[in-house]
Amino acid sequence: MANLITVITAVHTPAAKYLADAYKSLTEQQLPDGWDWQWVIQEDGETDTVAPHVPADPRISFGQGRPGRAGVARTMALSRAKGQFVKVLDADDMLTPGSLARDLRALTEDPSVGWSTSRVLDLLPDGSTVGFDQDPPEGLIERGAVLQHWKEHNYRAQVHPATLFVRRDLLLALGGWMALPASEDTGLLLALSAVSRGWFSAETGLLYRKWPGQVTAQQEHAQEGEREARFAVVEARARVLAAMDGWRYDAA
Repeated sequence: MANLITVITAVHTPAAKYLADAYKSLTEQQLPDGWDWQWVIQEDGETDTVAPHVPADPRISFGQGRPGRAGVARTMALSRAKGQFVKVLDADDMLTPGSLARDLRALTEDPSVGWSTSRVLDLLPDGSTVGFDQDPPEGLIERGAVLQHWKEHNYRAQVHPATLFVRRDLLLALGGWMALPASEDTGLLLALSAVSRGWFSAETGLLYRKWPGQVTAQQEHAQEGEREARFAVVEARARVLAAMDGWRYDAA
């Protein structure tokens, strides 16, 4: 469907209580005339504890499936995506006003841009916020720049994958999110950067909630052996894509 943005959210029981805040941030978005959003929520599992937190709105599609972590849930959600653009929104995060419109403008004004990201503020439990100290300047991010920065800064990218806004056909061509227990969004970000230019908005586009129950706060997320394996396959994929003759994305 033309003139539609699909917002994709993976959710599991501990984060379901935050869906109301995510929904409020969506309803506060103002898009150009003729544009609307669709919210595709996919539970990572099949319980009866998430659905009660899903708002009643005809623009929302809720699905369930076998547990496989966030990357699998998001990729399964793609089966219901109708928009020509896809926006990531984690269940416990919130968009800031204007973020969808800025993302949309970046990709519609330049067909060589396949994806966009934005500044993030960590939202701490006490309500305060903390910014990131390695934000790039606003503007184009050339192909390969994310991998280079990621390698040079202890496997930390200069832009946040939780803010990704991407052309749906490009996302499908790359197979969606990586089949990893974590870092699946970083893997997608590096793959996107390997084949397409990106865009960074210096205006804050996301409040990234920090709370004890989030997946990245769990001890196993930092387990060294698994972390090394995840990063090895993430890097290898990006390098292979970058080296493939003819694998360059341009929507024109």
